[in-house]
Amino acid sequence: MIKRKEIVMPARKRIALIAHDNMKADLLTWVEGNLSQLKQHEIFATGTTGHLLKNQLGLDVHAMISGPLGGDQQIGAMLTTQNIDMVIFFWDPFEAMPHDPDVKALLRLASVWNVPVACNRTTADFLISSPLFATAHSYEIPDYESYLRERTQT
Repeated sequence: MIKRKEIVMPARKRIALIAHDNMKADLLTWVEGNLSQLKQHEIFATGTTGHLLKNQLGLDVHAMISGPLGGDQQIGAMLTTQNIDMVIFFWDPFEAMPHDPDVKALLRLASVWNVPVACNRTTADFLISSPLFATAHSYEIPDYESYLRERTQT
């Protein structure tokens, strides 16, 4: 069993915004309605979504490469190093995606590293309206250093 340790999520969150093609308009509408709150945080996005957020809403975004080309994996790697604090991922439940394994891996990593994820507008509304959204928050993550120590002692 993996031991856990407590860390603090900063008040200024690092938020990943991701949307499948059929959901990009929904995400843009949601972001536009929450722009004043989101501008107070650091925003990351997969490629196409990031460029849409910059060009259509003027949001300052760190754009990764496109999701199918590895952008989901880039966000996943950032989850493991605590460089992403929250994921808003409007995924399309009605369309099979060629990069479904990447999406599943991203969601798995978010669960492993105890990162809040919203996969639809209602959950995103709950996250952004939470009193924890704009405050520092203590939470637990896997204690990887402890895991390594135990593995190298045997």
